[in-house]
Amino acid sequence: MGTAENVELVRRGYEAFNAGDMATLTELFADDAVWYVPGSGVLSGTKQGRDAILAYFGELGARTQGDFQANVEDIVGGENHIVAIQQTQGKNNGKTLDMATIITFVVRDGKVTEGREFFEDTAKADDFWV
Repeated sequence: MGTAENVELVRRGYEAFNAGDMATLTELFADDAVWYVPGSGVLSGTKQGRDAILAYFGELGARTQGDFQANVEDIVGGENHIVAIQQTQGKNNGKTLDMATIITFVVRDGKVTEGREFFEDTAKADDFWV
């Protein structure tokens, strides 16, 4: 797959994520994919494998009563690496999250094999999930 196909794959992933379409997300991630969440909060850490990543995504939705959204502002692509710029928004226990987030993706053989999140304010993101 080339750059355009990789960008489209990540864009489809965002659409599926925001729609809660776990079937499509399952197709897009490699079985052994890894996802890294920064910080020291309750949801921080490394998620090993597609099932753990999807469980993490489900937790984001559950903790925000389905209100969590990752709104893409731009996607920059390369042969193996894709960078997505997004505005992350949600509500949890009377708190509101609205912050810039970057996620870097590694794509191999038409599947996402790695994702790394970077938050505008990691301490604020950690506090939001408490």
